[in-house]
Amino acid sequence: MPVERVDYRRIANEITSQIKSGERAPGEKLPSTRQLAEQYGVHISTIHRVMSLLKDRELVEGHPGKGVYVTEPEHKSE
Repeated sequence: MPVERVDYRRIANEITSQIKSGERAPGEKLPSTRQLAEQYGVHISTIHRVMSLLKDRELVEGHPGKGVYVTEPEHKSE
């Protein structure tokens, strides 16, 4: 099904919106991979792709053995 291939982007965009709106605060721990997979009804590998995309966007950072946390927003002076 073609829809499954873009699930990770849809989920990543949803979590991105939550972070940018302040619904998920800086320093907040995200649910576990398993919890997110259950919440969104997708395979764990899909959530791994979501986390990879969010890390590439510098919105979250992983702490081995502790979890994935929302990063502090960068304040760039222009």
